[in-house]
Amino acid sequence: MLLPILALVIGLVALIWSADRFIDGASGVAGHFGMPPLLIGILIVGFGTSAPELVVSAFAAAQNNPGLALGNAFGSNIANIALILGITTLVVPITVRSSILKKELPILSAATVLAGYLVWDLDISRNDGIVMLVVFAGIMAWTTREGMKGDSDILAEEFTEELTSKKTSLGMSFFWLILGLAILLASSRSMVWGAVEIATQLGVSDLVIGLTIVAIGTSLPELASSIAAARKGEHDIVIGNIIGSNMFNTLAVVGIAAVIRPFQTVSEVLTRDLPSVAALTVALFLICYRKGGEGRVTRLEGALLVIAFAGYNSWVFLSQ
Repeated sequence: MLLPILALVIGLVALIWSADRFIDGASGVAGHFGMPPLLIGILIVGFGTSAPELVVSAFAAAQNNPGLALGNAFGSNIANIALILGITTLVVPITVRSSILKKELPILSAATVLAGYLVWDLDISRNDGIVMLVVFAGIMAWTTREGMKGDSDILAEEFTEELTSKKTSLGMSFFWLILGLAILLASSRSMVWGAVEIATQLGVSDLVIGLTIVAIGTSLPELASSIAAARKGEHDIVIGNIIGSNMFNTLAVVGIAAVIRPFQTVSEVLTRDLPSVAALTVALFLICYRKGGEGRVTRLEGALLVIAFAGYNSWVFLSQ
């Protein structure tokens, strides 16, 4: 058991570090080639924050551990809203002002409904995966168009300030991009092997390990960045990263895993995991649309989100 634990822990630490370097490198390269800050934030940073989930799930699917792939995607969505937003709000209450984010929230809700429909028969086919990826591509095309004409949005201002503070040379940006990607791939493989071995030796399913340990691990890079952004007053970046990451997990991560290796799942996904994802997504939707168009997540609501996260994880382990 010692070697799998070491592989999981070392892989997790390397994953967190490499994901940040990958995002910094990719953002720097895009900025040097003239991409608008809003698009860098929405597309590149959004992709980068979900890169751990994507790579881990792809390796898991390729190695015939589909439960780990699906659990990682849905568990990360739950962690993003209940744990990441909850803890961040306990530090600094969050106010949502961006009109772009409020347009994306209904789309995220619709993507969650689509995922539920495709998973309903517990058989996630390659065709289901292709549908998810096509829909995701369409959403990204729409987001890109909105980003090109949304320079006056508060989110654009926050991303401009954030990227300016991290500006590096083109050479260093390429260096961090390549190094970050290489370590991201290696650490993800280490994490998958360690997680599968631990699940086997403990006698629990890879779905449970994916929903809990791996999901929390792959979401940790977003916790530190969310707290830092909130302290700097960049509240919309916090919500934007959560919406973007959950959109990516729901459609792209599950879709890519299904295309690599179609799989079947268990009924608990429909009775426990998807309803939890849907309930938290609805909660986020309601919070961001209230109070005269300016949503606010209070410390009390943050505490309730963290309690909900603890309750969900207890439910997962008790249902074994």
